[in-house]
Amino acid sequence: MKILKPTIILTIIATVFFFYSCSDDDDNLIANITLTEGVNGDIGGDFTGSGGNTSETFNWQNNLSTADYNADITASTTGLFQMIVEDSEGNTVLDRSLNGAIEPDSFSGVTSAGEPGNWTVTINVTNFNGDGSVTLTEGN
Repeated sequence: MKILKPTIILTIIATVFFFYSCSDDDDNLIANITLTEGVNGDIGGDFTGSGGNTSETFNWQNNLSTADYNADITASTTGLFQMIVEDSEGNTVLDRSLNGAIEPDSFSGVTSAGEPGNWTVTINVTNFNGDGSVTLTEGN
């Protein structure tokens, strides 16, 4: 059996190190959802991404049976934004989405009627590249 020359050994080590030290493109894909106001009364937040995915769920005290909602993508080239709202009994009163590559780039309105109390708000962003905002207030 021949002994490998130091040059060949160093080349093998450098090659292995190169492949293990290179970052994967997926490492740079991020998405963030930040709650900027409330969980009582008004609730609002911002979301940003550079191609990443994330999901956040918030509990929100709604003393009324409906809620007014608004979501807006202010700059997006790709991805999906989704807002799901459930009443205190777990019934879905809102499930709306925006696609970053297709108009419209916003939605607003009033949720279906539900039971007052502790509501659940889930925000999902998938392959999202851009930013936007979301608000939810007690309805009538």
